[in-house]
Amino acid sequence: MVTAKKRIGIVGARGHTGAELIRLVAAHPALELAYVSSRELDGQRVDAHVSEYRGDLRYSSPAHEELPSLDADVVVLALPNGKASVCVEAFDKVGKDPVIVDLSADYRFDKQWYYGLPELTRDKWRGEKRISNPGCYATAIQLSIAPLKDLLAAPPVSFGVSGYSGAGTTPSDKNNPEKLHDNLMPYSLTGHMHEKEASWHLGIPVEFMPHVAPHFRGLTVTTNLYLARSMKREDVQARFQHAYGSEKLVRVLDDAPWVSQIANKHHAEIGGFAMSADGKRVVVVATLDNLLKGAATQAMQNINRAIGVDEYTSIPV
Repeated sequence: MVTAKKRIGIVGARGHTGAELIRLVAAHPALELAYVSSRELDGQRVDAHVSEYRGDLRYSSPAHEELPSLDADVVVLALPNGKASVCVEAFDKVGKDPVIVDLSADYRFDKQWYYGLPELTRDKWRGEKRISNPGCYATAIQLSIAPLKDLLAAPPVSFGVSGYSGAGTTPSDKNNPEKLHDNLMPYSLTGHMHEKEASWHLGIPVEFMPHVAPHFRGLTVTTNLYLARSMKREDVQARFQHAYGSEKLVRVLDDAPWVSQIANKHHAEIGGFAMSADGKRVVVVATLDNLLKGAATQAMQNINRAIGVDEYTSIPV
């Protein structure tokens, strides 16, 4: 018996993450695109921008109140922060309840929404249809800290460096290759949204200092962790292996991972585990592709769970 494919709509599909999602949907046996919205690309063929897509669909620009009438089973909101609620309210107003996955930060602090970082929140899954997708940096930070959270003597400090795709497609200094050339650009050095997000979901204060580098995609988070008792390196590494050894999209390495080796990959890498002489401080390095495990791939993990197929469907592992 052939099961009908679920229809998925992507709102705000012009950005880098939207294109990655279209690629994942194009390879998915149980999903088909219902619509992809973008005001800037309205009327243009999707396959002209994302060659992996095979079909006649064109970008459209429906108003938020029109979205419920488009009858998608799954709706992905790939919008800037602060723009998701009017879309969600449009569905609530007419009593429609598709799976909604929000890629912005708008619902990451809302306890009514499921926070979808599968490697850390899978056991909290209760079949929710409102899913908040974690931030890219927040994913790397939490994966770096969670296995040692019960042993910390002080707030972890994370130094982050991301490629400029993380700054989106709206022109700014942070995605201007000329200004980034031979440069490292610090920003939001206290109070960054992902600092708040990681602190909220880990239940401990986290300090985070982000920077933008001249490369396009991929991020590195180097986290300094002070421990309440002295530990050996092999015991620290064993904790990470225990936490992630069976995870298909997290790889624990001996050496510190390089961002150049994670671009276009769907998994995160964690390694380094450099210990201080007294064994009470460890430095952990994590890398991931901010557009994939930091956004589109993680969204697809959550979508797959919500529609009842294997979590890794269409994700190369």
